[in-house]
Amino acid sequence: MKLALGPLLYYWPRQSVLDFYAGLADSPVDSVYLGETVCSRRHELRLDDWFEVGHMLAAAGKEVVISTQSLIESESDLKALRRIVRQTDFRVEANDMGAVRLLAEAGVANWIAGPTLNVFNPHTLQLLADTGATRWAVAPELSATTLAELRAGLAAPIETEIFAYGRLPLAHSARCFTARHFNLQKDTCEFRCLSILDGITLRTREGEPFLTLNGVQTQSARVHNLLGDLAAVREHGEVLRISPQGADTAQVVALFRAALDGATTPAEALAASRAWMVAEPCNGFWHGRAGVEQYVAA
Repeated sequence: MKLALGPLLYYWPRQSVLDFYAGLADSPVDSVYLGETVCSRRHELRLDDWFEVGHMLAAAGKEVVISTQSLIESESDLKALRRIVRQTDFRVEANDMGAVRLLAEAGVANWIAGPTLNVFNPHTLQLLADTGATRWAVAPELSATTLAELRAGLAAPIETEIFAYGRLPLAHSARCFTARHFNLQKDTCEFRCLSILDGITLRTREGEPFLTLNGVQTQSARVHNLLGDLAAVREHGEVLRISPQGADTAQVVALFRAALDGATTPAEALAASRAWMVAEPCNGFWHGRAGVEQYVAA
C-alpha cells in the first residue's frame, strides 16, 4: 500500500516550508501533494516555487501532484488554475468542479479527484473516471461500509486514496474565521495565520476542544488517525493520505510505513503515535459514527 503526503493546509513561513519538504526527500512517502489549497492570499510560496519544490522531490523519486484550490474566488485564482492545468510535469489534483472542467477541456488524463469534490455515489465517481480521473481521494466523512458499496458500484476499479491521518478538513467558507478571531476583515487580515503551525483551537464554553480555525477552512479539533484500523483500511484502498502537521510529520509517516510493512502491529503503531499527535485521536467517521469518536471494536 502506498503512502501519500497531502497538501500543506497551514500557512508557514517560506523557509519552514522549504525545509519541511527537503526533509521529506528521503522519507518513505510515495506521493507528495503540493500547492495552496486553502487561501489564495497565502503567498509565501508562489506557483513557480511549488513547481521548483516538485522538481526537487521528483528527482528524489517521489510522485509529485499539484493540488488546486478548493474555493476559487477571483480571476487571479483562475489564472493560477489554468497554469496548473497547462503544465505537464506533474499530475493534478482537482479540488473543485472548475478544475475538473478545465482538465476535461484540455484533454488531460491521469488526474486525481480531490476530497473536496465530495463524491458520495458511484455515478459521480464514474463520471469523473470517464473524464480522466485515475485516482480518487475519498472525502474523510465516508465510512468504510459506504466506501465498499461505492467501489462495488463502479464499472471499472479506480485507485482509491483514504484520508488516514490529520485534522479533518470539514468545510470552506468565503469568510476567514482566523481574521474574525483577531477582529479583522478578510481583506485586511494582516496574514495572522502565518506561523500558526496547526491552526487555532476553538473550544466550547465548558473548555472542550470543538473545532480548529485555519483561515477560511474549518477543521476538526481532534486528529483523525486510522493507524489502529489498518487491517480493515487496506481492504478498501490503495493509497493512504497523511496530512502535514506543525511538527513530527516524518515520525508519523515512519509509523505508518512500519505498520504497513509488518514491522509493528497497528495497535502498537497507534499507541506510539500518541507521542507525535497535536491533539487527541478520533476515527468515528470510518466506523459510520460521529467523527469525534475514538471507536475501538469489541
